[in-house]
Amino acid sequence: MLGTTYRVKRVDIVSDRRTAILNQKDAMELSLREQDRVKVSSDGEWVIAIVETTSTLVEPGEIGLLERCREALCVEENSEVRLMPAERPTSVEDIKKKLQGKELSKDEIVAIIDDIVKRKLSDIELSAYVTSVYINGMNMRETADLTRAMVDTGDTISFDTGPIYDFHSVGGAPGNKITLLVVPIVAAGGLLVPKTSSRAISSACGTADILEVLCPVTLKAHQIRSITERIGGVIAWGGGVNIAPADDLIIRAEYPLSIDPHPQLLASVMAKKKAVGAERLLMDIPMGPETKVPDEKIARGYAKDFISLGDMLDMHVECAITYGGQPIGRAIGPAAEAREALVALEGKPSPNSLLDKALGMAAILFSMDGHRDPLNYAKELLSSGKALAKFKEIIEAQGGDPDVTSETVKMGKYSAQVRATKDGYVSSVSNHAIVKMVRTAGAPKDKGAALVLEVKEGDAVDPGDVLFTLYADSERKLEKAVELSRKIKHLSVEGMILERIPAIHEVGGNR
Repeated sequence: MLGTTYRVKRVDIVSDRRTAILNQKDAMELSLREQDRVKVSSDGEWVIAIVETTSTLVEPGEIGLLERCREALCVEENSEVRLMPAERPTSVEDIKKKLQGKELSKDEIVAIIDDIVKRKLSDIELSAYVTSVYINGMNMRETADLTRAMVDTGDTISFDTGPIYDFHSVGGAPGNKITLLVVPIVAAGGLLVPKTSSRAISSACGTADILEVLCPVTLKAHQIRSITERIGGVIAWGGGVNIAPADDLIIRAEYPLSIDPHPQLLASVMAKKKAVGAERLLMDIPMGPETKVPDEKIARGYAKDFISLGDMLDMHVECAITYGGQPIGRAIGPAAEAREALVALEGKPSPNSLLDKALGMAAILFSMDGHRDPLNYAKELLSSGKALAKFKEIIEAQGGDPDVTSETVKMGKYSAQVRATKDGYVSSVSNHAIVKMVRTAGAPKDKGAALVLEVKEGDAVDPGDVLFTLYADSERKLEKAVELSRKIKHLSVEGMILERIPAIHEVGGNR
């Protein structure tokens, strides 16, 4: 079958989906419905696209193609393409099998991931896959096969020297900027750390969003390799290279559902680390009531699974369960966190939570290398300025200004202080509320958007004391963040006596 010829109409809708938009009359003639698949071809190139129909956007005889399809086919508006119906991928049956709670074979898992990467699955089918794993889970064999499939469908980086170290946080604790300290500390100590990091999905900012304040983070695979081998460390955005490409597509399906299936989380982390050649991996598992890991039992389960999966993938994995009950450090937001990290590297007074965690993680990595006094070694590299010098080497190698200092990092132009209304002690800090306020202020897109805590859990406050300062790049967004701060519970301030039992209702009265 040669297919039917259509004239391309450019459709400038921002989307990563491979979509073909047909007039309803053409769709009826071809017996096509929305979410069906078609094969679109031009000059030997072809893509599988998902059908959408319209009565107005394209005329009969036209096919509306989004940018992804046009790029893949190398066609412009008014070019001619041929279209024919495409069969449903066999992996849809594999997804149905997992929905029924059955175990998937290696080949079935490979087929699903391959179809995800080739964008053969519709949004509904991809959501069904995510839901099936969320409801029915995967055993460790399935998870290992899933991890390998995610690695094999993308690029990998191999190094001539080694061993290669890496570390990763499962997330959930705002202000967790320790990558900007750990990488230069361990690189200054001679370890090789090709750190790929993420951007924010639902958090205030990811490590890539923070470092982007100081230098480019979108690097090619060969750049990650050359910088790591030359300098010892790199901090790159994982989405900038074709490493485990299925992960980003799966995350987009997870986000609207607000779910993060445990096997998929394990595979997501380990695939990216395996793809960059990591042989020794340290996992940071923040634990707290408003993190992904609410209690110690779940944290230990995560650690066991990461270590077991590492063994199956020929990777040595160690885990650190860390405190995530409130933000790490005092700054939350891209520029604010970049500045706070620089302050620490410059040897200026810094929050103990940031220093203790960064030095502790660096010490574990050094101990994995066999160092006999790892913590003091990490402290010496930081206090001597060697870590700062290494960080500036990394910034320069990635195309940034090596002369940057904490004082030259610009915060949001507009700011407002939020004050205490009563005296007492800060009994809790809500991670969720902090993130909501910073995102409302414009983060992660607006680099100057931030929240800087003046007090943390356990600190005493009086009425009128500043609890935190909000920053924004626009006055309108700052107003919205301040308005939100009045509506949500962010910092709880309590007196030392929380409640009297039985209560006295009248002074001098009876019980």
